[in-house]
Amino acid sequence: MNAVAAAAASASALSLPIFLSRPSKFNPRKVKGSIGVFAVFGEDGGSIDKKSSWGPLFDVEDPRPRAPLYKGKFLDVNQALEVARFDIQYLDWRARQDVLTIMLLHEKVVEVLNPLAREYKSIGTLRKELAGLQDELSQAHKQVHISEARVSAALDKLAYMEELVNDRLLQDRATTVTDQPPATASTSTQPSEPVKKNLPRKRLDVSGPVKSYHPKLKNFWYPVAFSGDLKEDTMVPIECFEEPWVLFRGKDGKPGCVRNTCAHRACPLDLGSVHEGRIQCPYHGWEYTTDGKCVKMPSTRLVDVRIKSLPCFEQEGMIWIWPGTDPPTATLPSLLPPQGFVIHAEVVMELPVEHGLLMDNLLDLAHAPFTHTSTFAKGWSVPSLVKFLTPASGLQGYWDPYPIDMEFRPPCMVLSTIGISKPGKLEGQSTKQCETHLHQLHVCLPASKQKTRLLYRMSLDFAPILKHVPFMQHLWRHFAEKVLNEDLRLVIGQQERMLNGENIWNWPVPYDKLGVRYRQWRDAVERGEKRLPFTE
Repeated sequence: MNAVAAAAASASALSLPIFLSRPSKFNPRKVKGSIGVFAVFGEDGGSIDKKSSWGPLFDVEDPRPRAPLYKGKFLDVNQALEVARFDIQYLDWRARQDVLTIMLLHEKVVEVLNPLAREYKSIGTLRKELAGLQDELSQAHKQVHISEARVSAALDKLAYMEELVNDRLLQDRATTVTDQPPATASTSTQPSEPVKKNLPRKRLDVSGPVKSYHPKLKNFWYPVAFSGDLKEDTMVPIECFEEPWVLFRGKDGKPGCVRNTCAHRACPLDLGSVHEGRIQCPYHGWEYTTDGKCVKMPSTRLVDVRIKSLPCFEQEGMIWIWPGTDPPTATLPSLLPPQGFVIHAEVVMELPVEHGLLMDNLLDLAHAPFTHTSTFAKGWSVPSLVKFLTPASGLQGYWDPYPIDMEFRPPCMVLSTIGISKPGKLEGQSTKQCETHLHQLHVCLPASKQKTRLLYRMSLDFAPILKHVPFMQHLWRHFAEKVLNEDLRLVIGQQERMLNGENIWNWPVPYDKLGVRYRQWRDAVERGEKRLPFTE
């Protein structure tokens, strides 16, 4: 009951009404406590002819006898959710009764209009019966609309309860006083009284100038390059945490990572070449192995000289490094796409933004219908409510109403699976219901305070022939750059504001959940917490 109590402490009593009765027969029992949920127990179900052929299709047990009773007690989380679940069960039962009423009335209309009835009933009698049935049908249809509104209101209340119970995103000292929103389609004859409540406002402080990276953030395995880009006689220069490094393969073919600075005169080593598994400085020919040891010094006597090297490992088509001072962990996380997917493109880009800002952007999909109007989100509708649904202790979940599963994987990876039917279109359903999928991996390597090395991998579980089409890799890169450019103009603008002191996380809302959790995870790392939030 932690989240509930935290909210209730400042609000005295938090009320989440779910009105479930008809206007003329409203008899609620209010359950008092830290979460108040109105459950209806005493409504007349109405007289319905159960002998009708429609009866068995709608014959659902009346849930009211099983209503939970917690009168006079404070509700813990499980009790509050139990009452809310009963409300939903009641709404289902009530809606079925409403629909059944309409079915039966339609049957009566058919009976009145039966040609046999005209032989022994006058026109006036038939007209009178039809008028009465028309009024009953009108009332029944109104009741169905009320039931729909009840369900919508109940689901909104449940979403709000989940926000309080499961989120606990931030406990900011600042509080805001708001009025209770008017109940949607409330069936109560009593006007709703505005209820004052004090709730902690979820807030993050991510403002500039950009701080130096905390050493604790370095104690993770970071993917820095794709294996296919590191040939036997090539080098890949990178920046990581504002330090220059260079990747190359040793004589045994295994990758190494050394500081991209010659020990002699600080010349960049990537300007040289690789010979027999050794990187040669272009200035005076000094040569270094993958562990940083200088093994050749032309024109002078060889002395014991080393340059800094990092633990380097190759796994599943990626080169990983450990830039921290703590001993590296024994295992590396897997970033392969799910089974059944084939990798179609691997793209590397250098972007002029701080990696946290790019992470924030990638962990947000609600911006797509507004930002990506000329690429993958062209034609997307703008729903009235966008939610990211995730376990209370997790860094992964799925978007509603978009068929997209997404995950933040520490320290800087974003994985997403998009369900598609046709290129560029969404089914509007869960990914499991879609026949074809696009899987994406984004790695945001922190190069410097205002630069990110982005590794992008795209996989499909359909059209494997596309992998063999000439120049297809260039087409995928063009598309990826076009999508990123739509984001970059916004993120660069954010970065400019942040450097001038603006807070780019000033007012988080529910669909920001995953981005907020990333920020909380990162803050916990920098504070040196032993047990990081949202991770096992």
